Amino acid sequence: MSKADRKWLADTFCRLVAIDSESGCEREMADALTAELEKLGFEVTEDRAGETFGGNAGNLFAVLKGDPDVEPVLFSGHMDTVKPGIGKEAIIDENGRITSSGKTVLGSDDLSGVVEILEGVRLARESGKKTGDIEILFTAAEEAYGLGANAFDYGKIRSKQAFVLDLTGAPGIAAIKAPSIVSFEAAIKGKPAHAGFEPEKGINAGVAAVRAVSQIRQGHVGDMTVNVGQISGGVATNIVMEDCVVKGEVRGFDHEAVLDEVLRIGNIFLMEGDAVGASVKFSHKVCIKAFDIPAGREVSRRFVKACGELGLECSLIATHGGSDNAVYVDKGIDGIVLSCGMYDVHSVKEYSFVDDLVSGAELVEALILGMAEEA
Repeated sequence: MSKADRKWLADTFCRLVAIDSESGCEREMADALTAELEKLGFEVTEDRAGETFGGNAGNLFAVLKGDPDVEPVLFSGHMDTVKPGIGKEAIIDENGRITSSGKTVLGSDDLSGVVEILEGVRLARESGKKTGDIEILFTAAEEAYGLGANAFDYGKIRSKQAFVLDLTGAPGIAAIKAPSIVSFEAAIKGKPAHAGFEPEKGINAGVAAVRAVSQIRQGHVGDMTVNVGQISGGVATNIVMEDCVVKGEVRGFDHEAVLDEVLRIGNIFLMEGDAVGASVKFSHKVCIKAFDIPAGREVSRRFVKACGELGLECSLIATHGGSDNAVYVDKGIDGIVLSCGMYDVHSVKEYSFVDDLVSGAELVEALILGMAEEA
């Protein structure tokens, strides 16, 4: 295998980190990555996914033609970051640890994966070895429950296997199982009244909310997790609360069990609304659907083999996080999610290592070349 360009990886990572790209605002990042992909010889197209959710950029789909006798392969990462992501700066210490200034996220989620894909493709190309078509999908608004991936036209993709670089930990870990994530909302309407003079004429929506939330099992519930994350309502302390909105989510590896739990929660809100005379509108949304790729499946075996060739400690795991891979699997693509050297993500303490960028890029090369070896 080739040796990744450590300096290029570090420099490119830092340059991309400096681009503001919070979810829905990936325009500058999409332009920068288009330029990088075209340098590698890819044909790049951008769809209009952003228009479906109010974003300013679409998904980037890139194809690098190879030997038609070799099976094509898809690599994927996402272009957006969570907040706070404006004014990011990557700082590399003498040991190769990369952090932000401490005021924003770093953006290694998912720029670690993005630069590793780019460098891994370069290594495979310059190896002189045979490769099949290489397809890359860099999505918009992944952090917003995969809005970009859900809006993509999958008829464009030929690959039957995908490697999604979007998992915490050092390269060598792959998530082959992930949960369904279903969000819910209970909008409760009571009746306002003056809290000092005639509270008995009001119906407090907050009372129904509290009664319902107190009955909802939260935390680990069997094989699921349940969380009430937001409660909002009321306009003043001297007015009986007319409106209250409660939002939460349920996660679990059994999709039908998750939906059953959401239904149970909805019934609790309806019952407690009736108990105090308030009306309730309960709704839910399937944000991500569970996937389970067996360890014996070809895509998993190829990953294990590539790790062995590089001497990486390898493990196949289940994750409780979401990713675009759930959409890919739902569309009939065997995909797994690869760790790419990002840690403490979704916080200002997020960090990465240059060594991980190197290992991740070399793993991408091994995966590309491995497709040809089995042709």
